Amino acid sequence: MLDFAIFAVTFVIILIGAVLYLYPSSRRASGVPGLNPTEEKDGNLQDIVNKGSLHEFLVGLHDEFGSVASFWFGARPVVSLGAVNQLRQHINPNWTTDSFETMLKSLLGYQSGSGVGLTESMMRKKVYEGAINKTLENNFPLLLQQVEELVDKWASYPKSQHMPLCAHLLGLAMKAVTQLAMGSRFRDDAEVIRFRKNHEAIWSEIGKGYLDGSLEKSSSRKAHYESALAEMESVLKSVAKQRPGQGSSQSSFVNYLLQANLTERQVMEDGMVFTLAGCVITANLCIWAVHFLSVSEAVQDRLYHELVEVLGDEPVSLEKIPQLRYCQQVLNETVRTAKLTPVAARLQEVEGKVDQHVIPKETLVIYALGVVLQDADTWSLPYRFNPDRFAEESVMKSFSLLGFSGSQACPELRFAYTVATVLLSTLVRRLRMHRVDGQVVEARYELVTTPKDDTWITVSKRN
Repeated sequence: MLDFAIFAVTFVIILIGAVLYLYPSSRRASGVPGLNPTEEKDGNLQDIVNKGSLHEFLVGLHDEFGSVASFWFGARPVVSLGAVNQLRQHINPNWTTDSFETMLKSLLGYQSGSGVGLTESMMRKKVYEGAINKTLENNFPLLLQQVEELVDKWASYPKSQHMPLCAHLLGLAMKAVTQLAMGSRFRDDAEVIRFRKNHEAIWSEIGKGYLDGSLEKSSSRKAHYESALAEMESVLKSVAKQRPGQGSSQSSFVNYLLQANLTERQVMEDGMVFTLAGCVITANLCIWAVHFLSVSEAVQDRLYHELVEVLGDEPVSLEKIPQLRYCQQVLNETVRTAKLTPVAARLQEVEGKVDQHVIPKETLVIYALGVVLQDADTWSLPYRFNPDRFAEESVMKSFSLLGFSGSQACPELRFAYTVATVLLSTLVRRLRMHRVDGQVVEARYELVTTPKDDTWITVSKRN
């Protein structure tokens, strides 16, 4: 009888386990309130596709279930955090890695900070950030030259000329990042054009194709993506093999990585992350900043007065940038209003807890940054472009917590802030920017938020 009872209990346990495994809609992710899977294989993937983007899906998820909510990526439970207080509680040993970089490397199939030793992870992060800082320090005159060439071009246009921000500022970002990252080889426009073509093919699939599952369903798109990725990796490997005096630049980002004794594979991977993310984040920070200034003359005039007061007629320098406090506020508010990077992710390496919810080990945790950046409990009048809000210390603390400022900011964003400051310091002192009447600018939410269509402005010379 006892044997039968043991058999019966064991059978029931196995049966329940099988039901939970075969029918995942009966499970909740970690006991956190949220959505059940709508499909056994894909989880809530179709719900994300129907909303148009992961960010828009997360907006609806948190509206319905609150600041801690769950859903399913395929058969994998995911916990999303959508408020500052909950993000503050989230303790994760991955603090030594950058969540955006971790997510991007995972999408590219590279080794991220997880799975390697703490010492190695911190060393790679320090080398990566140091290489970006040295690259900016030693190539700042080149960056100034590239910005001045673009502003000269805009100044030569008649007042009625519509300037396509996306096209021009993506071009500036591509030229700046490729030359600073890989050296003089990319002074050749043909090399930049080839890089841009491959970059667009890779980024479009990372930003959408991987996240909505459509890449795997199209063999032609996947082949195009893999070909572009292989070509970019080949270029980076060839640059890494060159040594100073063999056609490479001694002050390039790649060369600083080589000086740190990273392997050619590590140099290629870090070079890929910097060139991919650096171009997109830099371009879109500049695009959104110029757009918001064009629709806010009061902010534009106040920035002009700060630039004249601090810089006079002299070009900006790295030493002067920290003195441009209002310019920093403008860029912070640009990031917030545009929701520049709306999503980041971390893998929960040890069990954690948020509010009363336990987050098990190896759970994917989404930081719904786009939701948090327009949370009315954190930001007053969240949909208004108002750089003055960043004069408050409490606001800056929340912003830093989200990884957009201070030591927690990703290196690519810090690089983008420098380029954008150079652009605004040159542009605003020479030209007034004006919005185009009747233009409606809509956002496309991927890994980095971009305008759906090109955004236009007109300019006039300052007296």
